[in-house]
Amino acid sequence: MKKLFISIIVLGFSVIGTFAQDRVLRAPEVKEGDGPYTQLIIRGITLIDGTGAPPIGPVDIEIKGNRITKIQTVGYPGVAINPDGRPKLEAGGKELNCEGMYAMPGFVDMHGHIGGSQAPIAEYVFKLWMAHGITTVRDPSAGNGLDWVLDQKQKSAKNLITAPRIHAYTAFGMGSKEKITTAEQARAWVNENKAKGADGIKFFGASPVVMDAALRENKRLGLRSACHHAQMDVARWNVVKSAEAGLTSMEHWYGLPEAMFTNQTIQDYPLDYNYQNEQHRFENAGKLWQQAAAPYSEKWNQVMDQLLKLDFTLDPTFNIYEASRDLHKARRAEWHEEYTIPQLWTFFQPNKKAHGSYWFNWGTEQEVEWKKNYQLWMTFVNEYKNRGGRVTTGSDSGFIFQTYGFAYIRELELLRECGFHPLEIIRSATLYGAQALGVDKELGSVEVGKLADLVIIDQNPLANIQVLYGTGAVKLSDDNQVQRVGGVKYTVKDGIVYDAKKLLADVRKLVADEKAKTGFVVKQPGIE
Repeated sequence: MKKLFISIIVLGFSVIGTFAQDRVLRAPEVKEGDGPYTQLIIRGITLIDGTGAPPIGPVDIEIKGNRITKIQTVGYPGVAINPDGRPKLEAGGKELNCEGMYAMPGFVDMHGHIGGSQAPIAEYVFKLWMAHGITTVRDPSAGNGLDWVLDQKQKSAKNLITAPRIHAYTAFGMGSKEKITTAEQARAWVNENKAKGADGIKFFGASPVVMDAALRENKRLGLRSACHHAQMDVARWNVVKSAEAGLTSMEHWYGLPEAMFTNQTIQDYPLDYNYQNEQHRFENAGKLWQQAAAPYSEKWNQVMDQLLKLDFTLDPTFNIYEASRDLHKARRAEWHEEYTIPQLWTFFQPNKKAHGSYWFNWGTEQEVEWKKNYQLWMTFVNEYKNRGGRVTTGSDSGFIFQTYGFAYIRELELLRECGFHPLEIIRSATLYGAQALGVDKELGSVEVGKLADLVIIDQNPLANIQVLYGTGAVKLSDDNQVQRVGGVKYTVKDGIVYDAKKLLADVRKLVADEKAKTGFVVKQPGIE
């Protein structure tokens, strides 16, 4: 099986070149879902509103057009509801009986690349996201080209395609005829980027003079920013420097341990290290947190306090590196057979020329180091949350055995492992994401006046986050029968109700059709 090579700037590692325009097929303009309605009343649901408040129900939620117009408590659990105390259905209105179900705000994926050579069909990516309740996505780097992303963004905003709302963050320097090396060039590019309609910038590192100028100009223009501090520049420009210059969020964790070095100034690279060797990159990345200041030490607290003071956002994307600590689990995930498109599965396989496919000689020693890495990383993130810091949820799907949509739910699980209460997780996935994008006046919580973006499920997601997976969760019934429960039932975006199970069925067919073209079968590496 020939390995697909993708040339993209992603995960914080720069590779020369970007996606060719329309390498990814645009989503079809097909009207799907039901609504919006002149009036939609969601009846008898238990509400988790995204603010951190505990669940309350039963409530009726009234939506007119694409806005939430009423949230009314209509009774008590286990007690018959008096119909006289409920919002009245108007002529032409629609009722949705959701008794026993749970509603949350639409999820925000703060790190969602819209496919590439490894996922060349936008419909596939969008429907997996929507089927998992993701109604807003930040595309970090606009790898398909800014014009391409803006086209899909505009069509999604008009609901001409089935897709989340899109925030387009251009990779810094994209489209420039020459490498940006001066402050003047940096400021000029930033202004051009805004003029083209971008929502922000994704940085991977540059010289201090360029980073400082670009970040400060971007902030002056009122745009937001993200950065994965890649190893090629992090020794001279870490997260603290970026935050002080105006960076609004960091991706993953690179640049954070480096800001907490006490006995060194550069990562302890082996003397045969080569950045172009993917195993070298990822193997040694798993040893980085152990080189930083110890948790709760003076230097550790100093860095945390400075980031908190700057109202800085952490977007950890725990899931994208999980295969580093448990490769077997990641590559054997139960959804791969039906939901991982052939091009994506092929891209995941070990290959010296493909980014994030670093399984050249990966085993117990590497996984143990990464487990230690996660413990320290999670300690920082959890304490940052505990001290009032903003932590968001991003998946970075499409790499390292992480399939779109499913990877996002795994990110929620990993926040639980990190130490978050389930209500804190939902807040990170909704309100905090909206805050980080600057759209919390419209999105991020279920409140009167806000846009009607909702996730509806017939199981309690606080009791078991796994019920949010498209494949559901396994449960033994009272009569000793194995059953699958959960999976998002409805995703509501802009007052339009989408059947999440139907979206998943569409994806399964799309994947099956792609397999049928070549007789493709999912096989584990090295097995004929």
